[in-house]
Amino acid sequence: MRRIRLRRPPPERFPLVLRTSLGFAALGVGSSVCGSGVVFLLLTLQGSPRDIDQDWVLAVVSAGYIALALLVGTAWTALLQRRTVVWFVLGRDPTEQEARRALRIPTDMALVSGTLWLIGTVLHGALAGALGSAWDALGVGLTVLLGGLTTVGLTYLIAERVARPVMTLALSVSPPQGRLAVTVLTRLVLTWAMASGVPMLGVLFVATPPSLGDADPTASLIVLAVIGLVLGAFATALLARAVASPLHRLRVALDEVARGRTDVTVPVDDSSEIGMLQTSVNDMVAGLRERERLRDLFGRHVGTEVATHALEYGASLSGDVREVTALFVDVVDSTALAYRMPPEELVAKLNRLFTAVVDAVATQGGLVNKFQGDAALCVFGAPTRLADPATSALLAARAIRDAVRDTGELDLGIGVAAGPVFAGQLGTSSRFEYTVIGDAVNEAARLTESAKKVPGRLLASAAVVEAATPSEQRNWKRGRRVQLRGRKQATVTYAALTRPE
Repeated sequence: MRRIRLRRPPPERFPLVLRTSLGFAALGVGSSVCGSGVVFLLLTLQGSPRDIDQDWVLAVVSAGYIALALLVGTAWTALLQRRTVVWFVLGRDPTEQEARRALRIPTDMALVSGTLWLIGTVLHGALAGALGSAWDALGVGLTVLLGGLTTVGLTYLIAERVARPVMTLALSVSPPQGRLAVTVLTRLVLTWAMASGVPMLGVLFVATPPSLGDADPTASLIVLAVIGLVLGAFATALLARAVASPLHRLRVALDEVARGRTDVTVPVDDSSEIGMLQTSVNDMVAGLRERERLRDLFGRHVGTEVATHALEYGASLSGDVREVTALFVDVVDSTALAYRMPPEELVAKLNRLFTAVVDAVATQGGLVNKFQGDAALCVFGAPTRLADPATSALLAARAIRDAVRDTGELDLGIGVAAGPVFAGQLGTSSRFEYTVIGDAVNEAARLTESAKKVPGRLLASAAVVEAATPSEQRNWKRGRRVQLRGRKQATVTYAALTRPE
């Protein structure tokens, strides 16, 4: 027969386990003592039962039943807790069935208390009737019933507070959903019963005929009023804390989300509608976090500007004609490089090149529209409009050239051209991408081929340089006219100075 070894709870959970266990023990004894005290005080003040000569018999039976009820209640509660929170004591996470049982702890403890008090009500009422009169039976029974209602209400409200650490772990496995066993309305009704219902019922028993005792009811009414005030304040404090604390945490969490944080998590520690609200907030934040992750991945694939444009205007096959400046970068003799070096080494060098390209283009407000193997197409003026796309493109081109020249890993050509292009979504309704199409793009690609043969490896069309600022124009010198493939007219080119003036 295999022996089962019980684990000790983790050190960080041990104080919590000890405090919760002691809290349950104190709750069972304390609530019963409070209820018994209320019964004893009211019977003494009211002089009930009045027709029993051998009242010591009732007192002995009451004391014996109270002791027996404490033992039975303790054993019953321990049995319930053994079935529901053994996983908590052992320091492990609950199964879904264990979590559902743990969420019933307040109800189960109230049920245990209510059952014992109901038996006590019947027992004391019957004994008072046997030793005295029917009025004695009614008076004792109603008084014990008031004590039982007080004890059950206290047990339920306090058990919810004591069991909060257990319920928090259980709710992480079985979050509140669907039809709830515990609602805010339940707590409100219990609070009303503790603050008004039970004391007012006691007032009716004492003040209205037939009189249930032979003493002056003034003292009893005062006691009932005090009990109502004390229990009402205590129950209201428990309700306020049970509702206000999680709502405060929710407000703080939503404030953090409003500031842009998506790593916020609200602990789900309530099995009522508040717990559903906590779960909904966590689901909402998780959705925002996932949306932000997808937006980040989307932006990495197509560019932040394109992602923002798509989120703002939606996904559709549309676009417009823009005046843009196109910048094309291509590696010199890439076929020979791919033949000479291992693929992973070539890819590493290309990634370092594209890092320089992305940094330079982003600094000037442009868009790296696409990577084409060992080449890259960059656009200035779409989808984000720029005040001076020509100057921005020329600055970026020189920055890319300088960065690549400093590393000395690759040789490349850079071409820059300007003109009207179509900028928008191209493809089909199920698969499309943001791109730019026009003569300026083709001209920049052709200039790149010519740039590979000039010393500075950088050529720009006259339209770009002439549209730039005078300070940028000083970094360029007029070159020769080039007949680019596919174009009828020759292109006047400008070459970047090797050392800026």
